[in-house]
Amino acid sequence: MVKLLDNDDEYVMPSALRNIEDSQKFRFVLQSNRNSVLNSVPTSLVTYRKSKVFSSPIPLPGMKSKTSNSFSPEWTFNRTLSNLIRKNILRFLDAERDISILKSTFKPGDVIHYIFDRQSTTNISENLYHLLPTVSPMKNQHYKQCAIVGNSGILLNSSCGREIDSHDFVIRCNLAPVEEYAADVGLRTSLVTMNPSVVQRAFQDLNSEEWVQRFVHRLQSLSGSVLWIPAFMAKGGEERVEWAIRLILLHTVNVRTAFPSLRLLHAVRGYWLTNHVQIKRPTTGLLMYTMATRFCDQIHLYGFWPFAHDPDGKSVKYHYYDKLTYHYTSGASPHTMPLEFRTLSALHRQGALRLHTGPCQLPT
Repeated sequence: MVKLLDNDDEYVMPSALRNIEDSQKFRFVLQSNRNSVLNSVPTSLVTYRKSKVFSSPIPLPGMKSKTSNSFSPEWTFNRTLSNLIRKNILRFLDAERDISILKSTFKPGDVIHYIFDRQSTTNISENLYHLLPTVSPMKNQHYKQCAIVGNSGILLNSSCGREIDSHDFVIRCNLAPVEEYAADVGLRTSLVTMNPSVVQRAFQDLNSEEWVQRFVHRLQSLSGSVLWIPAFMAKGGEERVEWAIRLILLHTVNVRTAFPSLRLLHAVRGYWLTNHVQIKRPTTGLLMYTMATRFCDQIHLYGFWPFAHDPDGKSVKYHYYDKLTYHYTSGASPHTMPLEFRTLSALHRQGALRLHTGPCQLPT
């Protein structure tokens, strides 16, 4: 899974961008304790009986299965449960509406309080206002099968790229690279998230013309996809948001920008807490799943694996595309990834979603 947001320090605008403007204690669980954590983290999950939601602890599927493409080769979509989950999530949020604030809601100069730092504020800039959608990018959209692609190294050597691309709608997280990993992660992108910290971590804070061009190339490769930018979560990322917006406008990048509503995070967390899943702050992956229930019939998850080893004990990179390590602790991390994974695993077992954690079978 991927982190939703880092509370970054403030940065000055890189010289490359100035030139453009002038011219225009959860440690991630190791093999030794992975199973004990998975089997001991307390959680209760939404289940169904006579169309009523109630809480019931659900055991995990067998973690040692070596079958391809999931925990077990047998999986049946449970449409009744999927529809029930959608119905109950709609009591907390409507992803069609909450996926983005709209141009009609704000005007340039309006003050916004950060969601996780209410004492700090930012303003709606002219550039940001220009990129606000006039209607929801998901208005009247509905898809039979959707893929949500997390960024775990479990995807490496999975050969899942073609299968991922076969879905009707593909959601990716944090502008993760795809071209050089296409065989495993696919190329198709319908919606991609971009935390402000991505500009720093993946594109060196745009500190040279080379990194600016790499960033622009990645944006241009989206070709009309929805670019979902959580711009109002916490103070520290506002400069990076403005840099990205300026480049999108300067290069007339063909993306449909979206900026999540100010109530979305708390609504998503509220839904899961009500169902006794004691998350602190939802990861991007869990957030995308929760929203996708609004416009997807079947939801398939790839690259969701918050552990340093796979079921066979082989090392798994934190992200498939970089060298970040599993260094978070329960006190420092805003997320509870093993608990989220346990929750999604139980929903997989019940047929509400499909969680793919092994190699994909190539079509014959």
